Amino acid sequence: MADTSARRSPLAHRATELAGLPIGVRELPFLTQLNLRLDADAPVALEVGKVLGGPLPTVPCTASRFGEVEVLWLGPDEWLVLAPAGGEKSLAAALREAIGPSDGAVTDVSAQRTAVELTGARVREVLARGCSIDLHPKISSVGTCVQTLLAQTGVVIVVHDETASDFVVLVRASFADYLASWLVDACVEVT
Repeated sequence: MADTSARRSPLAHRATELAGLPIGVRELPFLTQLNLRLDADAPVALEVGKVLGGPLPTVPCTASRFGEVEVLWLGPDEWLVLAPAGGEKSLAAALREAIGPSDGAVTDVSAQRTAVELTGARVREVLARGCSIDLHPKISSVGTCVQTLLAQTGVVIVVHDETASDFVVLVRASFADYLASWLVDACVEVT
C-alpha cells in the first residue's frame, strides 16, 4: 500500500466548505485509476476479466463492479479501472501479466483525476444545472457511466444507485477546484 501521508488531495482545502452543502459532497482521494486498452473480443480479455473479478463491460456508457474494483467503459477498446487507493502497482502488474505479449496496455493514471462522490435527493437537480446528460433513473440506471461536460469541465459521471441520488464524478485534478466552486454556486438555491 502506498504511503499517501505526504500527498495532498486536490480538494483537501475545500473539505469543510463542501461538507456544508445541502447535498453530500465528498472527495474520494487517491483512488487507483488504471487506463486499460485491449481488444474486448480477444482471448486476453478473458484473462483480464479473471484479474478484475468479472468480464469487461462492453456495452457503451456502462460500468461493472466486482467487489472493490469498478471498471468503466470509455470506448470500444478502452476502460478505466478504479480500485482503492494504494493498489495501483500490484493491480497494474497483474493486468500486465494477464495481457502478456498480446496487444494491450495498462497505464497508471491515478494522479490524473480525483473522484468526488455526490449524494442526496437533490443531486440530479444540481447536476442538471451544468450537464446536458439526462440523469433520470429511467434513462441513467445504476452502472451508467458517461463522459461529458459538467460546468464546461470534462468529467466522467458514474451512477451508483437506483434512485440516481448517488454519483461519482471523476474530474481532472487541475479542474477540481473549479468544479468545487461551481458546486457551491449550483447549490445556492437547493434547500
